[in-house]
Amino acid sequence: MDLRKLKTLIDLVSESNVSELEITEAEGKVRIVKSSGAPLVMQQAAAPIALAPQATALSAVPAADAAALVPAGHAVKSPMVGTFYRSASPGAKAYVEVGSVIREGETICIIEAMKILNEIEADKSGTVTKILSENGQAVEYGQPLFLIE
Repeated sequence: MDLRKLKTLIDLVSESNVSELEITEAEGKVRIVKSSGAPLVMQQAAAPIALAPQATALSAVPAADAAALVPAGHAVKSPMVGTFYRSASPGAKAYVEVGSVIREGETICIIEAMKILNEIEADKSGTVTKILSENGQAVEYGQPLFLIE
């Protein structure tokens, strides 16, 4: 498969809510799987392809090691489908940053759904260890937004 085409497919998967894409062509089969940000690529072809810097070759992970890949902490999940915003308005300070200490019930982001801005509150007190969504990104119901420890 053409490297430019492969790069385009990787970029499309990275920027979308698609978690897995598999394409079969005469030259072989390509499978792109998105896990925690960067897509992983596995290709079955006669010759290996050098991948873009953001992609790595997919390898089998034993079940015991797979659990270690899941980030630690409590995940605050989206209660609805919509658009994720970290602040109340463009240019305003974000509600929380990595390292912010938050209390249960404190507003941590906004999700816009059907032109209604919904303030999302923390369901647990703790420290924000990771922000899992980008500002302006579409989010799904149940999608993790933040990790809190």
